[in-house]
Amino acid sequence: MDLDQRSDSARATRRPVTPGPTQRGRKPGDRRLRVARAHEPFFRYSGEGSLVAKPAASAPRTRSGRMVGRVRTALFGRPLSIYDEVKERLGVIPGLSIFASDNISSSAYATEEIMRVLVLAGAGTLSLTMPITIGIVIVLAIVVTSYRQTIAAYPSGGGSYIVASDNLGTLPGLTAAAALLTDYVLTVAVSVAAGVAALTSIVPELFDARVGLSVGITIAIALINLRGVRESGLVFSVPTYVYLVSIVGLLAFGLWRYATGTMPEYHAPDAWLTNSVAEPLGLLLLLRAFASGSVALTGVEAVSNGVPAFRPPEARNAARVIVFMGLFFGVIFLGMSFLVGQLGILPDPTEQETVLSQLTRTFVGAGTPFHLLVQGSTAILLILAANTAFADFPRLSSILARDSFLPRMFQFRGDRLAFNGGIVVLALVAVALIVAFGGSVSALIPLYTVGVFIAFTLSQSGMVRKWWRSRREVPGWIRRAVVNGIGAITTGVVAIEVAVSKFALGAWVVLVLIPILIGVMLFIRHQYRSTATQLAVRDDIVVRGLRRDERVVVPVAGINRAVIQAVNVGCSIAKHVEAVLVSDDPAAAAAVRARWDRQLPKVPLVIVESPYRALVGPLLAYLDVLDRTWPPDREAPITFVVVPEFVARHWWEQLLYNQSARRLRKALLGRPHTVVVDVPYRREEPA
Repeated sequence: MDLDQRSDSARATRRPVTPGPTQRGRKPGDRRLRVARAHEPFFRYSGEGSLVAKPAASAPRTRSGRMVGRVRTALFGRPLSIYDEVKERLGVIPGLSIFASDNISSSAYATEEIMRVLVLAGAGTLSLTMPITIGIVIVLAIVVTSYRQTIAAYPSGGGSYIVASDNLGTLPGLTAAAALLTDYVLTVAVSVAAGVAALTSIVPELFDARVGLSVGITIAIALINLRGVRESGLVFSVPTYVYLVSIVGLLAFGLWRYATGTMPEYHAPDAWLTNSVAEPLGLLLLLRAFASGSVALTGVEAVSNGVPAFRPPEARNAARVIVFMGLFFGVIFLGMSFLVGQLGILPDPTEQETVLSQLTRTFVGAGTPFHLLVQGSTAILLILAANTAFADFPRLSSILARDSFLPRMFQFRGDRLAFNGGIVVLALVAVALIVAFGGSVSALIPLYTVGVFIAFTLSQSGMVRKWWRSRREVPGWIRRAVVNGIGAITTGVVAIEVAVSKFALGAWVVLVLIPILIGVMLFIRHQYRSTATQLAVRDDIVVRGLRRDERVVVPVAGINRAVIQAVNVGCSIAKHVEAVLVSDDPAAAAAVRARWDRQLPKVPLVIVESPYRALVGPLLAYLDVLDRTWPPDREAPITFVVVPEFVARHWWEQLLYNQSARRLRKALLGRPHTVVVDVPYRREEPA
């Protein structure tokens, strides 16, 4: 055989072919034979020793699996390839609905949260609502400007965690990550609860069911996000822009009424007839009001965290989104606080009607189509604002898992290229918070904003350090450092103010939780590094072959086809093979030995009597005895425990078989120099 023939033969061996159906040609007698390669239905050949799996390779192969697959496809859509990722990215319009909905939706309740604190000192203090609003909008402008520079400097995303880690160190980075993780959970809980509150303002009958509604809505948003970022963007775009159009229209109409001197008469909620002043106006109350209104700044960092989710050029599109977000929010927040102050609106002490609902019904009438449109779009947007957290929490979790600070399950991307682990965990924790606090926005707000301002401060401080380090390479670094420095100082002051003013109201929970999360993440990284060190192989080592002795132990309960197959597999692994029977019945064990010696004479059988009717313990003890009897001057051998297992054909058969095998595998897992080999046997003939 010459060289060409040998190489052709080798290629045929590596890529086996089978003749396919023949096809007739154009002329009589012409026939063509289609050559079908064995891998074609499941793989695409991409080079020597490389295959690319096709969808058929991952398709379920059982009837129940196919049924589950059809249900998953109906719920979440068809599986997406990694090559489809660019198509799934977002433009500016859907990106605004995904990453800015949290911040924009805060305008629906930020004014009310300021008023709920000020009104504790009497209705006359509500005149301070507008000055506090202006202060918060100024802080927002500083933060947006600072984060535009962060987006340009870190187009790979990661936000505060990446910036703080790269420039300030591991501990500040983890502090920012822990603060953001807690803030994202609270974002979901607060947004959904606020959305349900807007809904109960027009349908008071739903007020008693607000906890159940909030839980159901959170689960629904999680399911939509499991369909992928692009799908959720398409679903959430319409409500976002309906809210913007309706609320801007309401504010424009209100400002026109103010300019023309035709402001309507306002009627306060009935609950104010019995309300009494409880606190004097002081600095602490003003700080609490500013802190409560600062919930408006949550969600600003979401865009910088999710830059990779945008279409190319990613950084430019993300920068546009964060600017539009700041403009929309600023206009709505200022306009609402101004009109509320001019009308003298009071927040409802029972929380059954929001300030926005009162503003709308005062201008257009209660129950009118426009009133219902504003309240309906507000409720939907507040609910969907939770989607910002569902977009960022899984992405941040995946980055932390990549750096070994969280379990690696958070790196896994599901069929729709979504980080399923982060989505599910976020939904579960948010549901627990909603239930624990009874779905009350006012009860959840004190826990809010503390974490996000800590992350703001660390991120902007990290950017100042970055510009200083790269001062020789980056032109205009002084201007950039000043912008981020102002952002760091501003957000730092607000973070301290929020923590102090809300500490006794519940902020202490977040301040305690953040160090706990940091400790957990450091422990996880230590575990991963320790394991990696134990598993590491030096680069200069070339593994040329096995150097350790091997032996096989086959646990048996008698003689059957599954046992014979397991013994056969054991003989193919090593020369030293023995079967072990653990029995509490000496007579039955003697009968098995007599049959074993007759039918399998070349494989020794060891009988271990177990008077106390235990199975796993005596077998483990026998393996320990084998180790002790090994010559001390030789390295202990690898012990292969070959476990015969009957494969059940039906789900109910799983309850009848293999219980002992499962207990044995669980006990052997982690035993030194022990390998468990599971040998399944399938019954083909019907019983």
